[in-house]
Amino acid sequence: MRPLPHADPGVPDARSPMRYLWWTARGQAVPLLIGIVYAVLWWLAQAFVPFALGRAVDGLMAGDTAALVRWSAIMLGLGVTTAFGGVMRHRMAVYNWLSAAYRTVQVTARQATRLGATLPKLLSTGEVISVGNSDIAHIGNSLDILLRGTGSLVAIVAVTVILLTTSPQLGVIVLIGVPLMALAVVPLLRPLHRRQHAQRDLQGELATRASDIVAGLRVLRGIGGEQVFADRYREESQRVRAAGVRVAAVDATLEGAQLLLPGLLIAFVTWRGAHLALDHMISPGELVSFYAYALFLVGPLRTLTEMADKLTKGHVAARRVVRILSLDPEVSGTGTAAGAPGGDLADAASGVTVRRGTFTALASAVPEDAIAVADRLGLYVPAGDVTFGGVPLADLPLEEARRRVLVADNGARLFSGRLRDQLDVTGAASEDDLRRALSAACAEDIVEALPEGLDSHIAEAGREFSGGQQQRLRLARALVADPEVLILVEPTSAVDAHTEARVAERLGGARQGRTTLVCTTSPLVLDRADHVIFMDDGVARAEGDHRTLLATSPDYAATVTRSE
Repeated sequence: MRPLPHADPGVPDARSPMRYLWWTARGQAVPLLIGIVYAVLWWLAQAFVPFALGRAVDGLMAGDTAALVRWSAIMLGLGVTTAFGGVMRHRMAVYNWLSAAYRTVQVTARQATRLGATLPKLLSTGEVISVGNSDIAHIGNSLDILLRGTGSLVAIVAVTVILLTTSPQLGVIVLIGVPLMALAVVPLLRPLHRRQHAQRDLQGELATRASDIVAGLRVLRGIGGEQVFADRYREESQRVRAAGVRVAAVDATLEGAQLLLPGLLIAFVTWRGAHLALDHMISPGELVSFYAYALFLVGPLRTLTEMADKLTKGHVAARRVVRILSLDPEVSGTGTAAGAPGGDLADAASGVTVRRGTFTALASAVPEDAIAVADRLGLYVPAGDVTFGGVPLADLPLEEARRRVLVADNGARLFSGRLRDQLDVTGAASEDDLRRALSAACAEDIVEALPEGLDSHIAEAGREFSGGQQQRLRLARALVADPEVLILVEPTSAVDAHTEARVAERLGGARQGRTTLVCTTSPLVLDRADHVIFMDDGVARAEGDHRTLLATSPDYAATVTRSE
């Protein structure tokens, strides 16, 4: 795959749909050219069959056995060539379709990885899903049709030359009729393009709605909102259906034009050729050829209108892909500063300083303020005046910042596959490492209940586990990673008080000597922290241990005890 200039060499710098389609075609130029050669061979072999048929008829009419045998043999050769060219053209068409479609999947996945936490802030889930559901097919079709479309143009030119040579009058009719027929369908392309774009947007919104409903189905049933959201989904699906009908109306008109316009041209060519034969201006064999050409032209002429349709759909699909590729992450990660060997992690905006090697807890009257601090400390948003060991965090290469500082929140997901692979994502942890992490997260019972333990396969998003079980497994995964700095956001919010007390007791020991920040208002966790920071209105207001703050800071006490 040959990329265009971009910050990430695997993602093209596609500023327009046409530029993206050109980049895709250029990346598979050799297979495309080979496919076009086979398509031209396939069409030309068919195009010369009527010519050979006419000559064979003339030989039969003249009683020339040798001519009849010769032209019959030529027709047999053309048939074999057509079969070979058709098989190879189809093979190359499938190859190019798959290459274009999955090239799009690759660059979209690379861009999603590059955007990271920025992606869900700028695009809905449905918009990204739509690329894999339908857009890759349209992009693949737009390159697939180039083979047959180019071959059909060559075939039409060849037929026109033959007709001009045999009968200039019929040749001129075809020469003028084909461009007029192509121009006649142009007015249909703009409304088709517009309606397809509107339908794609609605499909993306519907996919997002479906994803949200599936993810929150348990909650919806618990609060009795299942029917409400089902009604909303039904309304949105009807809007998608109506948009699809509007697209189908134009599509059907275009499909009808693909039959009607070539049919009119063919009927006129046949009618005129018959009159020329009656006037003895052409031979009976040439009349047969003209009639056969009239039938043959249906294929290449219809292919031209099909090419216009598929290129339009490919353009609409490429626009969605370009929209994703044109996004830039909030954090560029282009810093080149050498990282400090370690030190305090400090956020000047909030006044929060996480001391090196300590178990620190951050309690906030507004949970979103603590999450904002975690995002800044983890370099998931522009870090501003965040420093790590005295070095501005934004000046570190993003890869190093991610390796040294890990933020684990409740938005993290479990993926399908072996549970062992979900907990040890690098494959470098030993059995003892996994055992210690599971023990610290109080998740041993979850693994013991599985039929194959850590080697058991879990479903997408870990849906066979309860919310509390998923939270404990996510905590175990973060502990297995063992980063230099671990930032946990409400790691015990979904577990019962008994389990929370055990996790709080074990977490400090599991992270002994490592820098840990837990954003929480749980008294059980706060009481086990080495150092507690209380934040109000986005600014650190008080620091100390849990019991001291309870006695000296009324606002802190009200926040963690949920009292007035």
